[in-house]
Amino acid sequence: MSFDHKIPWLQTYLEGRLPHYLDILGQMVTINSFTTNVNGVNELGKLTAEIFAPYGFRAEFVSSARGYGNHLFLHRQAQPLKPGFRKTTLALISHLDTVYSPEEQERNQFYWRIEGERAYGPGCVDIKGGTVMILMILDALQKGFTEDFEQTEWIVALNASEEVLSEDFGRLCLQRFPESTQACLVFEAGNIQDRTFKLVVARKGRAYFHVNVEGRSAHSGNHHQGGANAIVQLAYTIQRLASLTDYERQLTVNVGVVRGGTVVNRVPHFAQAEAELRAFSPSVFDEAVLRVLALEKERQVVSQDGFECRVNIHLIERTDPWPENEATQRLFRLWRDVGARLNMIVSDEKRGGLSDGNHFWSHFPTLDGLGPSGNNAHCSERDLTSGKDQEYVMIPSFVPKALLNTLAISKLIREAKKYEASSP
Repeated sequence: MSFDHKIPWLQTYLEGRLPHYLDILGQMVTINSFTTNVNGVNELGKLTAEIFAPYGFRAEFVSSARGYGNHLFLHRQAQPLKPGFRKTTLALISHLDTVYSPEEQERNQFYWRIEGERAYGPGCVDIKGGTVMILMILDALQKGFTEDFEQTEWIVALNASEEVLSEDFGRLCLQRFPESTQACLVFEAGNIQDRTFKLVVARKGRAYFHVNVEGRSAHSGNHHQGGANAIVQLAYTIQRLASLTDYERQLTVNVGVVRGGTVVNRVPHFAQAEAELRAFSPSVFDEAVLRVLALEKERQVVSQDGFECRVNIHLIERTDPWPENEATQRLFRLWRDVGARLNMIVSDEKRGGLSDGNHFWSHFPTLDGLGPSGNNAHCSERDLTSGKDQEYVMIPSFVPKALLNTLAISKLIREAKKYEASSP
């Protein structure tokens, strides 16, 4: 059966299995997998391993470096290939954790439910729906493209602590992904706007800073001039941080946490802030990091007898940008061309938020936004009169996106095999 002739069959197959996939999604969403809920994350990992086991995947659980739940790696070996062909490997990326504590879920009555075309629940679109999308693709490939499925090495990697930007998962993946890996495909939610499927081809990098200011205490009434107000110094530093934002260069600096002082009748001797910067361009990102650290030298608050406030800025975490690049664009063009054959419009987009794709793009061709569509990720509140609604996934987005992904992956596998066979 030709590629085009398989399309009606594949769509019918996926539509017929949709209730089964939604049932699995409901099971996953019912498990609270808040990042710090180690037992819940591990329970979801165990369930996920059981769901993928009938497709021939063996599970490896790896402890996270920072005491969160276990990362999950699902691996399926390829069948022996014909002479002249080399192994093809695809890595499919999702994560186990969500941002909702059990207490928050209970307080906002945020649980799995279906209302019309929407399925609500913690992590339903970010990213448990993406994990189910992976399952749908593998199911469809096994049934409709058996040779492609069997002759490919598959790695499904699920991060236990993606929502807190844990770096160890990326290192573990790079240790496990062989050089034969043709692509890293990330199943974060995919936007669909005006019947256009948007795939992610670039993401900003992020640098996270702690700003600590040391001043000198004094009685605010009797000896104010002897103090060096750490909060006032921090206020100056915050303004300088904020001034680094440059929308034309797609650079943002955000001060998100501020604390300091003890009581109002004392000149405060300490103040602290937490800030982050984000940028798409690696050169802009690197320059901005250096400019933030250089603000340590700008000391404006001095006591009457010459005591200067001291400013210390520490770079706590750094995740480099995933810029636009040709390897990602090749993958995007493949998805776009397959979409055209399905009468779908596929376009690319850049996102300011990070994903695990930031860890992989410089090592392997990477494409993101391959999950189903929905809205209100990270939101558990519901007050429709004021415009608040909880996270949901659009049920009608599953089959079209799975159809697009399955056919594009099948084409990717066949092109990779053809390339390998023709290579000297």
